[in-house]
Amino acid sequence: MSSKKKYTRRLIYILPIVIVALLIAIPAEPIEVAGRTISMHLGLDLVGGVQALLEADVAEGVEISSESMDTARIIIDNRANGMLGVGEALVQQAGPRRIIVELPGETAPEKALAVLGEMGQLEFVDMGLIESQDAQAMEGMIIVTDYPAAPDDIPVGARVYHTVMAGSSLKAVGSRRDELGEYTVAFELDSEGTKIFRDYTAQNVGSFLAIVLDKEVISVPRVQSSIPDGQGLISGNFDAESAQDLAVQLRYGSLPIPLKVAESRTIGPSLGEDSLRQSFIAGLIGFGLVVIFMIAYYRLPGLIADLALVVYIAITFALFKLIPVTLSLPGIAGFILSIGVAVDANILIFERMKEELRAGRRMDAAIEMGWDRAWPSIRDSNISTLITCGVLFWFGSAFGATVVKGFSVTLALGVGVSLFTAIIVTRVFLHVIMDNIRLADHRRWFGI
Repeated sequence: MSSKKKYTRRLIYILPIVIVALLIAIPAEPIEVAGRTISMHLGLDLVGGVQALLEADVAEGVEISSESMDTARIIIDNRANGMLGVGEALVQQAGPRRIIVELPGETAPEKALAVLGEMGQLEFVDMGLIESQDAQAMEGMIIVTDYPAAPDDIPVGARVYHTVMAGSSLKAVGSRRDELGEYTVAFELDSEGTKIFRDYTAQNVGSFLAIVLDKEVISVPRVQSSIPDGQGLISGNFDAESAQDLAVQLRYGSLPIPLKVAESRTIGPSLGEDSLRQSFIAGLIGFGLVVIFMIAYYRLPGLIADLALVVYIAITFALFKLIPVTLSLPGIAGFILSIGVAVDANILIFERMKEELRAGRRMDAAIEMGWDRAWPSIRDSNISTLITCGVLFWFGSAFGATVVKGFSVTLALGVGVSLFTAIIVTRVFLHVIMDNIRLADHRRWFGI
């Protein structure tokens, strides 16, 4: 196969990738692809929101297992993303007792942190045969139960109520309206919970069964008849928002350890918009300067490198949306730096190519020789950068440094894509243009 046909065929393979990348990268609004919503996820410093540091609320001398903290992190992450409705919340452990939570775009920080930090321990508590007015009066009260065990310091005269079943038996939870139009939380129990619930309700018709969350009585319904299917409703003067919040808490389970908000900060959306606008302007200026320099110094290869740079930006932004990567100011800095890395690879190739042309090589031979001689330097420098990104990512994950983590992720992705554009895209563009444009035969078009 001739060189012309080989690189024309490669160009045909590249074009669909570029078109798909552009279709994903260009739209500012979310797009639907195969039932999945694809959009750019922006961090706190770009859209505003709340950042909080949650700390284990236990005595200093009490040891907390890593499993408990990891379970708490997973539950907090599920609650956060379930509450926001998208995967934009950032939840990560910071040391042995703390968890960092970032909620981009959150406008009600106090409510959000309350939903995240509450234990979420649901209990079905036997209240016995009491009067209806007494049952209603107990709503909102804090009670003592024997789950997981009766406390040692029970107040004098306080009653310890028996927990029939805990929320761990829940299989499905959701909020909805009942036949009266009231907001409720519907639940379904697993097989074991269904059996316990069926036996209890069959034997205690007429008794009151309290729905208790974190020892606070939510509602005290009367058992009207046996409930064999393990399904029920939790009512308690909910509105749409509070019913959804409770459903989120119960759906993802109770926290294994109590947490408190050690510190929190809120970033306004106006500050985020200013940061986004300034970052966009800085990126345009940087891109424009690179384009001008490459064309002025390298002429036709510089123009080809600029085209490859457009491909690089499109693929990188498409990956940011697809993975997705939460883009923050440090992340944008990493991306802009990776543009320099991408251009650097082209500069190495072009300089080697010019050396071969000065030595009297033919154009196609100069391209191949220039690329072969530049590749070891490109490979080694990019591998070194990727290793550094790995170290920064580990540091950010281990110590909760989200700034460092965001920078390392975008830089690493950019470096990876730059290798593709340098190895494949620029090389193919050069060969195709050399084979089809007469001006390519004149060395002055290559800055020589």
